Amino acid sequence: MSCNLADDFGSMVFGDRVMRKRIPKDVYKALKKTVKEGKTLDPSIADVVANAMKDWAVENGAAHYTHWFQPMTGITAEKHDGFISPTEDGGVILEFSGKELIKGEPDASSFPSGGLRATFEARGYTAWDPTSYAFIKENTLCIPTAFCSYSGEALDKKTPLLRSMEALSKQAARVLRALGDNHIKRVYATAGPEQEYFLVSKELYDKRRDLVYAGRTLFGAKPPKGQEMEDHYFGAIKPRVIEFMHDLDVELWKLGILAKTEHNEVAPAQHEMAPIFSTVNIAADHNQLTMEIMKKVADRHGLVCLLHEKPFAGVNGSGKHNNWSIATDRGENLLEPGENPRENARFLLFLVAVIKAVDEYQDLLRVSVASAGNDHRLGANEAPPAIVSIFLGDEITAALESVENGEPADKISVKSLESGVKTLPSFRKDNTDRNRTSPFAFTGNKFEFRMLGSAFSISGPNFVLNTIVAESLSQFADKLEKADDKQGEVWNIIRKTAVQHKRIIFNGNNYAQDWVTEAEKRGLLNLRTTPDAMPHFVKEKNIDLFVNHGILTKTEVLSRFEIIMENYCKTINIEAQTMLEIVNRQIIPAVSAYSGVLAEAAAKRQKVAPEASIALEKEIITKLSALSECLYKNMETLENALIGAKELPEDITKHAEYYRDAVFLAMQELRAVADEIELRVGGEYWPLPSYGELLFNV
Repeated sequence: MSCNLADDFGSMVFGDRVMRKRIPKDVYKALKKTVKEGKTLDPSIADVVANAMKDWAVENGAAHYTHWFQPMTGITAEKHDGFISPTEDGGVILEFSGKELIKGEPDASSFPSGGLRATFEARGYTAWDPTSYAFIKENTLCIPTAFCSYSGEALDKKTPLLRSMEALSKQAARVLRALGDNHIKRVYATAGPEQEYFLVSKELYDKRRDLVYAGRTLFGAKPPKGQEMEDHYFGAIKPRVIEFMHDLDVELWKLGILAKTEHNEVAPAQHEMAPIFSTVNIAADHNQLTMEIMKKVADRHGLVCLLHEKPFAGVNGSGKHNNWSIATDRGENLLEPGENPRENARFLLFLVAVIKAVDEYQDLLRVSVASAGNDHRLGANEAPPAIVSIFLGDEITAALESVENGEPADKISVKSLESGVKTLPSFRKDNTDRNRTSPFAFTGNKFEFRMLGSAFSISGPNFVLNTIVAESLSQFADKLEKADDKQGEVWNIIRKTAVQHKRIIFNGNNYAQDWVTEAEKRGLLNLRTTPDAMPHFVKEKNIDLFVNHGILTKTEVLSRFEIIMENYCKTINIEAQTMLEIVNRQIIPAVSAYSGVLAEAAAKRQKVAPEASIALEKEIITKLSALSECLYKNMETLENALIGAKELPEDITKHAEYYRDAVFLAMQELRAVADEIELRVGGEYWPLPSYGELLFNV
């Protein structure tokens, strides 16, 4: 697919370039004021904007529009309506009103609500989000919207994110004004999510019911070669993958998505795409679009894009590194250390606000990345552990220690990296190394939250991050606004906060067992699984946090708890049912067929040559018979575990714990036997494409 980047970039977006041409200046200014200053939208401008949107969309091939929203399913949703309206003479005209732009009405009862809506209570509303540009996808005008119930509760991932952006902006602006910056109007959270994914052959994918139903392989013996040679990371990209990446870039660029970086990742068949930073709301919308378009473009190339956190056992899973920072409406990065971090009070104040937030609400950050899929990945020596900690690097850590001790830190000189080869240039070293084992690492002028799973919407982790930092800043603002000596109070806050929360800072190897022991001594939480983490979401202190900042009501918190825990149970149940189907319909018949062939071959050999040995066939058949018997017993154990789940009381926490402790354990035992059988059955008889085929035939 060809691309003229200058002309094509943003060509399918109703963005600034289009609006300036098509909307009257006064309307354009009013709309931009709404976006930039967080003002209430003036309904009188909606008709003008809607008509301009419609004309532009029709000229670009769109015949329908949709309110594009993000329900609690984790993916996006859309209901298409045509622009046509009937005329008295039996014809049609194309119309799109301000009312249709601002509000839509999907069925709220058919989406996860965590008990907020009964099945018979169907009404829900979508509301236009003017902070995110409309776009055209597949000949449909897509209008980014929030989604709420008839009674006003948020039923989506966008609404809490927008609320958290307001809360963070409000509290950060209070702090800045207390420091004398009276011109500040707004502060923005920004994000740049790196997206990891696998590409596999569609032909092979279609033969794997586990990939089709569960998104991950539930069976699969380890291949002779995986990622041991470390030859895939940043390696030469295969031609078929290059073509996919090129077409993906073109599609993303047309939608104004700043796709920047692409490369091979650590595992075979694994890759990564990273965009340029944008405000966290737009970054969330763009990442949802990116995941959707990845799958569609892959299909055009005879491939399937796997976004599960752990599609293959024994090789690295996929994450989504959320690079988060804070910037003013003047474009100043509040997490920029400057030449000498020790002397930059504003930077240190916002830095310790984040440190305090992460320490006090480490449980919420773990909750924000909790899922059945991500439980496979966290702590598996490929991703951060389930223990939340912060990496700062030597220079920033030294700056905080000097503040703590009340001593001036020696200014760390700028160092150049010398290669030892005269013809190669020297260049400035960054003020921190990168710690890929850290869950929450400071990387120059931003924090990299590395715990997100690859299939995640970034909205959940970011609304939590925005909210907990807003809480820290709120407490700082309260103190600064009352203080007579503002500068003295700033250093007092920095010093006390650094001392009180330094337990969360760890610059070492998070994969080491020693760190697990040390973290426990420090009192840090180790919430290994989703059922361990989620009860913290509904603790009183956390509910109070969300309520006080207007992010979620208590009812909305409880509903999200129910949805996530229910999703955990449903995911493991689907995986277990899929395993039983594969064993019954594919693996057992394959073992039987292969054993029969061996027995028939042995019988024929003895008939032709009675003295010939059939010890090999006997040994293989005997081992397969024993393994098959064990497989059948493990299958019965899993079946009984699933029956037991139906007999549990109506307590979602007990259900989740049971699925983790009984059902998932039975699944692991069943898989272990099946994978052993795979290694002993002839390749032409084994019904599932092997790991070797899936990972290396792209």
